[in-house]
Amino acid sequence: MLRASADTIDGVDALELPAGELLLRPWRGGDAPAVWAALQDPAIRLWNGADASSPDDVAAMLARRADWSAGDHASFAVTFRGTVLGSVSLHSIDPAQADAEIGYWTAPAARGRGIAVRAVVAVCGWAFPALGLDRIELLHAVDNPASGRVAAKAGFTCEGRLRRSYRYGDGLKHDELLWSRLSDDPPLAGSPAGRPGRG
Repeated sequence: MLRASADTIDGVDALELPAGELLLRPWRGGDAPAVWAALQDPAIRLWNGADASSPDDVAAMLARRADWSAGDHASFAVTFRGTVLGSVSLHSIDPAQADAEIGYWTAPAARGRGIAVRAVVAVCGWAFPALGLDRIELLHAVDNPASGRVAAKAGFTCEGRLRRSYRYGDGLKHDELLWSRLSDDPPLAGSPAGRPGRG
């Protein structure tokens, strides 16, 4: 059962995770300007549906993501030498089913460098043993093949297509691809996250 405290999930403190030269850490109020700038990117607005139409909205969103006390998510800023490059969140955590979903975005200037893959691998490698998860799902719109490349490189298995399953930032319901990674899937050879646990 997830234990409620301002900075813990399942009794585990909100923490920093290394992922090669990247550092994943809980969100801070000072990250709001970088996130607001990233959210101006049309691709992030379309595929991530961030509900933030002003800098104040972004600040409120980051405050929610920094608070792990509900036990339903663990959200990280993906950083390099203090600069925010992206986001990765484990959400919809269900301790009874031992599963969760993972989502991410990368700022436009940081794309094409494997940052999302390293972040996803690091979070999965931590979450399987630390939270006792058995399955992590990843869903993305069929029309967003870049996200599918991240899923494949992070060791997820594509399980199928969900028809008109989610309404994205354009207001339309898109078909999605469903991927999963299980706790006992083989570890990735040469994991870019430094092989943290299984993931």
